[in-house]
Amino acid sequence: MEATRRQILAGAGAIAFTGAVAELLGTAATGSAASGSAATGSAAARAGAFRTRPAGPTVPPDHAGYGPLVPDPQGLLDLPAGFRYDVLSRTGTPMRSGEGPVPSNCDGMGAFTGPDGRLRLVRNHENKATAEFPVPHVDGLVYDRGGRGGCTVLEPDGRGGLTGERVGIAGTAYNCAGGPTPWDTWLTCEETEDLAGTTGYEKDHGFVFEVDPVDPYRTGAHPLTALGRFQHEAVAVDPRTGVVYETEDAWVEPFGLFYRFLPYRPLGGAGSLRAGGLLEAMRVPGVPDLSVVQEPGTVFERVEWVPVPDPSARRTPVRLQDFGRRGVTHAQKLEGCYWGGSRVFFVSSFARRREGSAADHFGQVWAYEPDRRRLTLLVVFGPATDPALPGESPDNICLAPGGGLMVCEDGGGNQYVLGLAPGGHVYPVARGRQALAPAAGAAGGSTGQPEYGEFAGVTFAPDGSVMFVNCYTPGTTFAVTGPWGRPTAAGAPGGVGSAPSGG
Repeated sequence: MEATRRQILAGAGAIAFTGAVAELLGTAATGSAASGSAATGSAAARAGAFRTRPAGPTVPPDHAGYGPLVPDPQGLLDLPAGFRYDVLSRTGTPMRSGEGPVPSNCDGMGAFTGPDGRLRLVRNHENKATAEFPVPHVDGLVYDRGGRGGCTVLEPDGRGGLTGERVGIAGTAYNCAGGPTPWDTWLTCEETEDLAGTTGYEKDHGFVFEVDPVDPYRTGAHPLTALGRFQHEAVAVDPRTGVVYETEDAWVEPFGLFYRFLPYRPLGGAGSLRAGGLLEAMRVPGVPDLSVVQEPGTVFERVEWVPVPDPSARRTPVRLQDFGRRGVTHAQKLEGCYWGGSRVFFVSSFARRREGSAADHFGQVWAYEPDRRRLTLLVVFGPATDPALPGESPDNICLAPGGGLMVCEDGGGNQYVLGLAPGGHVYPVARGRQALAPAAGAAGGSTGQPEYGEFAGVTFAPDGSVMFVNCYTPGTTFAVTGPWGRPTAAGAPGGVGSAPSGG
């Protein structure tokens, strides 16, 4: 007989709180909170709480958050009054380095301040073999001559332009998301398991690579094989212990896993992860599929970690390997992953019964506290019933300078950058206006409704003054300035007026 969701949760020892889940989403900071420096402890923690709700996250009225979004006369990016954007980079335009055009498919991104005091962005390009604009192959930075993905490094000038734009790594594939390290490098992740001899590749793919934003030649193009070979999405590093957490974006069965990597040289700086370590997968006892958990505030107190038999997946993909009788916990579309305070946040973008999940949802945000071995479901998304409001398929995430998280939406129709407040509500921060082809209907014909390019790579400058975010396609990197701070119920902090949103 099929077990009910309630029976599964009862057997797993889960607790569904009826009050607040304190301090789980209140950690954000000024200074380096949203960059690779966030982990160093220079950020100031802020306490907050999530309210347990019977359904999805509350959506505040138009005046909440930073206020209602103002239509952009340029048709690129709608923002609240008092905010503005600059376009830093577009796919197909020449890079300042002269190495070639800006590559396609702008995805995950991190912001770093180097020892010279200059700000740099490392931007992923999720390119497959057919990408229109591959990452140019630059000697000393190429992993596989058959790969068209990689990263570029941007140097914003603080005035809405760039002083530099160059290749950071090349010859990789499907560079989706990643994460910053406490030593201010970027870990870029390949979301593929393609082997040498397929799709024109000369080497195996499915690895994590390290990119030094100041000197990419220092880190080169070396796969961090001990972190596993699977469909990587994002990573987050515990700045206290050096443990690396990893998400696996698998949207068909068997679904992905949530991993932790215990390095042999924790916090050893650039190149230290090449020394190896132990890769483990998460097991929530009694819960084989996270989609079955539907109540925000549900807590699991006995999270376990199981060694991965073969991290290199020489014969069998990791998620298909034998983890023993008790198994491990899977989830569909594990994507965003980010460290904050004493916990790691991670996202399941959606779950669909028709594709094999145990239950349906439109997106979950989880928090894992290593010190307590405790896992908490913070939010279950949507769907959006009003096209003017947010509500489905959360993807990339980062800490917000005003508390809580920023979330990139990757669903259908309108696409948003969302704020996820410590109080538990979701509010719109930006809406993309670059329309793609109209959506297809059930019979394959056009619905007449436009589709918009998804957001990706949201990150903040180390001082919290600028939000950087990508439109995946058409590839566009934006710098958004304004009164970043704790959002209020009265609109933008400080009573800022209605400056135009366009750049």
